[in-house]
Amino acid sequence: MNVEALLHSIPPLAVYLVVGAVVGLESLGIPLPGEIILVSAALMSSYDDLAVNPFFVGAAAVIGAVAGDSVGYAIGRRFGLPLFDRLGRRFPRHFGPGHVALAERLFSRWGVRAVFFGRFIALLRIFAGPLAGALNMQYPRFLVANVSGAICWAGGTTALVYFAGMAAERWMERFSWIALVVAVVCGVTAAILLRERTSRAIAELEAEHGRRTGTTAADPV
Repeated sequence: MNVEALLHSIPPLAVYLVVGAVVGLESLGIPLPGEIILVSAALMSSYDDLAVNPFFVGAAAVIGAVAGDSVGYAIGRRFGLPLFDRLGRRFPRHFGPGHVALAERLFSRWGVRAVFFGRFIALLRIFAGPLAGALNMQYPRFLVANVSGAICWAGGTTALVYFAGMAAERWMERFSWIALVVAVVCGVTAAILLRERTSRAIAELEAEHGRRTGTTAADPV
């Protein structure tokens, strides 16, 4: 199928709804590729022949991020840290002891700033809301960090990708869709490299947790 025809077949409203939904669910605590979806939508908005508006792309991401984090905060506040124990048993690849330990370590080091900067880090985008609630962070402080982080992340990412796409279109003219493919590949590659680095840190913490658990389990014998 022709790539340009495929892009033209996607209604702009569907793009905004997908961006808001995916970013919101990721912020709620469900591991989804929110950043990749946002980058792809922002690139679509830079294409002159498409009706996708970059302002609405950024706004959808901000609304999704704030709403998802707020719901995640409420869930974390309601169920507390035992929630992560239950999630870790059911979804060890995403909520294992190492994931939780790393997120808690970042929260203890940065405090409320972890909510703001967490918007730029894949692991904390998933954990920030629920963990802030579970750790009883004051909601007004959480909300300020949540909104400001969402605006900087969503607005900054959308603007950066939009203007990069516009520049690419001027150079590539009718073949600007190639820029979309190249940028998405670059974004996915960067996300994979960052995830691998995070995975190494998580593996170290899980190994440390395993050693402590093994020592504790061996004591009574």
